Amino acid sequence: MNQLLETWLASPTLRRLALALAGVAVLAALVRVLVGVLGRRVEDPDVRYRARKFVNFLGFAVGVLLFAALFSDQLGGLGVALGVAGAGIAFALQEVIASLAGWFAVSFGNFYKTGDRVQLGGIRGDVIDIGVLRTTLMECGAWVKGDSYNGRVVRIANSFVFKEPVFNYSGDFPFLWDELSVPVKYGSDHRLAREILQRVAAEVIGGYAEQARLAWRVLVRKYRIEDASVEPIVTLVANDNWLEFTLRYTVDYKQRRTTRDRLFTRLLDEFERTGGRVALASATFQLVDAPVLDVRLAQPAAPAREGEPR
Repeated sequence: MNQLLETWLASPTLRRLALALAGVAVLAALVRVLVGVLGRRVEDPDVRYRARKFVNFLGFAVGVLLFAALFSDQLGGLGVALGVAGAGIAFALQEVIASLAGWFAVSFGNFYKTGDRVQLGGIRGDVIDIGVLRTTLMECGAWVKGDSYNGRVVRIANSFVFKEPVFNYSGDFPFLWDELSVPVKYGSDHRLAREILQRVAAEVIGGYAEQARLAWRVLVRKYRIEDASVEPIVTLVANDNWLEFTLRYTVDYKQRRTTRDRLFTRLLDEFERTGGRVALASATFQLVDAPVLDVRLAQPAAPAREGEPR
């Protein structure tokens, strides 16, 4: 037993492996301590996240360099072995390789970043982590209406950036166009209805217009795109049932549902103040008058007398 132990200790490869393992253990402890210190000292969540990712990546890189320095004289043989097995490894790990390539594309191609709201692989949510192989989302929607979180954490392979479109709700232009349809009864003052819509839009969402205008100018300088209007616009269509006003406006991508609530609440209050000059329409049918039903029973015919033709 002692002789076997002395043989292992005398082996250069085992000594290097033990040294490498000890170095990795020390390195892992240092990384863990640094991440803990950053979590306590850095208050900004975005800066804290990026610093933690950088420390983890730096620790991984130092570990790789440590192994390369200790086993530098054996890397030639290792390279030949990996070259022989490369075809089989590439076939078996093609999804992993595609995900790794997707991580490079996401990191340097400006697809999305942490904090963005995206739709990736058919899943919509906020990006909370970008790993080497997977992107983690806090999902929105599904059984929850609107753009609210539903509580599910979804991990999607980075390879999806090459397979499906990536919808970014908050990238270069963190605003969305939304529309609000308001049905108004025939006979209402349509000019007053339009004035109310424009005034309420200016009061509730007027602040978004200036921010959206600045962001859109940056987008126009970056891409070949028209200089579209971001101001609230009211349009009118008369159909068979009512006057349909449509309010089109820009809104922060996270405030779409709450903004619609504020707009509808203000519009209902303003319509009530008009004293009936402007009234909302609905698809409810009202029976205003029923036709008179005239039901008359015919008199039975008299029985024929004897000898008279029937």
